[in-house]
Amino acid sequence: MKTIIALIPALPLLSFLILVLFGGKLSRKVAGWIGAGSVGIAALLTVIIGIDLINALPGVKSYSVVVWQWMHAGNLSANIAFSLDALSLVFCFVITFVGFLIHIYSIGFMAKDEGFTRFFAYMNLFVSSMLILVLADNILLMYLGWEGVGLCSYLLIGFWYKEPENGTAARKAFIITRIGDTAMIIGIFILFVSFGTFNIQDLMHLASAKWAIGSSIAILTAALLLGGALGKSAQLPLQTWLPDAMAGPSPVSALIHAATMVTAGVYLIARTNVLFSLAPIVQTVIAVIGALTLLVAGFSALGQHDLKRILAYSTISQIGYMFLALGVGAYSGAIFHFMIHAFFKALLFLAAGVVIQVLDEEHDIFKMGGLRKKIPVVFLTFLIGSASLSALPLVTAGFYSKDAILWFAYSSNSGGMVLWLAGIVGAFLTALYSFRMIFITFYGEAKTEPSFNAGRLMTVPLIILAVLSVIGGFIELPASLGNIHLFSDLVNNTLPAVAIRNVEHLEWLFQILSSLIALSGIYLAYRWYYLKPQYMETFRISRLNHFFEKGFEFDTLYQVLIEKPIVWLAEVDKKDFFDLLNISIAKLAIRLNLILSIAQNGKLRWYLLSFAIGIALILTLMMKQ
Repeated sequence: MKTIIALIPALPLLSFLILVLFGGKLSRKVAGWIGAGSVGIAALLTVIIGIDLINALPGVKSYSVVVWQWMHAGNLSANIAFSLDALSLVFCFVITFVGFLIHIYSIGFMAKDEGFTRFFAYMNLFVSSMLILVLADNILLMYLGWEGVGLCSYLLIGFWYKEPENGTAARKAFIITRIGDTAMIIGIFILFVSFGTFNIQDLMHLASAKWAIGSSIAILTAALLLGGALGKSAQLPLQTWLPDAMAGPSPVSALIHAATMVTAGVYLIARTNVLFSLAPIVQTVIAVIGALTLLVAGFSALGQHDLKRILAYSTISQIGYMFLALGVGAYSGAIFHFMIHAFFKALLFLAAGVVIQVLDEEHDIFKMGGLRKKIPVVFLTFLIGSASLSALPLVTAGFYSKDAILWFAYSSNSGGMVLWLAGIVGAFLTALYSFRMIFITFYGEAKTEPSFNAGRLMTVPLIILAVLSVIGGFIELPASLGNIHLFSDLVNNTLPAVAIRNVEHLEWLFQILSSLIALSGIYLAYRWYYLKPQYMETFRISRLNHFFEKGFEFDTLYQVLIEKPIVWLAEVDKKDFFDLLNISIAKLAIRLNLILSIAQNGKLRWYLLSFAIGIALILTLMMKQ
């Protein structure tokens, strides 16, 4: 049974190799089903071994398998080895199952694209890299998967490389995430130098045994790993790459936002939770960054008119909720919201992809409208996804996962009223911008007519994800609504349970408040964007709206503080000694080439003359000897 663990990441990787080596000889149908089928089989294997692991809990907490020794030099040793526990099981399920639905959708979405086979090759490598990341039993192998998803994000964001702006977006994502990755690899070096191993469980055990709580080395290492998490998960101040990443095809956006790259930071912090518990100040910083990020991204989403950019800022905001939960020690709450978010965010991106495609690549929501009756399946599924994102009380999965985070933000030993207020304001903004999308895109007067109806390959995944966006939350209910803890009971076999202050009697009050906040956001969206849309025209052209649309001008700030000074220094330094030396060598090579090229002028008589002169010189030398 344990050998199945190695097959889960191996199957998508094998599919990638097949598509790269033989894709040119395969039909689109075969290539598509190889790409999707490998992920589907990986999902089936995840379910099989997952059931076996759950039945073995709590006696057996994890399954491990060593495939081969990767490297061994002195004290440095690392294996290609995988470990499956409750935490990695949840991530594997989301990556493979949601990834499989996205692949099925992609067969229809990319049907006419000239890079069809290349697309599925990249997507399979993406899934394989993320699976390696979450299954790795050592932090060096995890970093290999970490860099793999970074590479694949670059390839897929810039997939339509003939358009220069897509290449710019891909480079931006690659460079900004490298900032965090640099911090992370330094943190990994510190761990190895301190403890002489890369094994994650050994590292956590040794750290808790040898490092004191609040020690400078623990704080430094945790802060460096946090830097890596901030880059991959697009949290302040490294969030600016994600909105531009919408340049890639819609299935790419769904995969990045729901099942792979941006959730890698959440996994890293959860997996190394022992280290962060030794650095309470860093854990507090995580909560504060999460709270600030969810607010900044929420306000930014209100100013967007590109459908996919609204969803991009929504992802930044929802990952902010996960960081808030991680920061207050509510690990099960963060992972629960990760899973539910994967369902409704994949649904929203895939539904948005259908809307954009049937409207001939129109992205502007203010040029849409009136689609409710023209694409009813897409409308209903998009409505369900938006309701779950908005945490519509009682009937959506998003309510239960977000409500848990809001409650923990207040009630945990590391929480408080300020963090709860940030979360509740973010919940209001989420409901407001979500139903702003609904009323502008699907209601009102039609401004662009659909050119075709999407087929079943694209609509069936939407229906499945819509169902999960409703029923997925009922596996984890608060005491006031059923006291069901199937999810937290599973995850707490790996992660520590959150420590709660003695305020349980207030939980029902906070649930009512969060419900009223979500409903008020939906109601105001109905008033402002459906009943009285003219009231918002003034806001649309205001400086404040422009500020929100530009994402609080973080790009402008970084251009002023970082980009322009570096470019200026490069211009000043352009003619230093080393550049002059290199330029001189290049000029000398060019002149020598010109001299030698005289003999290659294309005139036969000169070749014969050169040949004769050469023979004469050789004979003369021979006669002298």
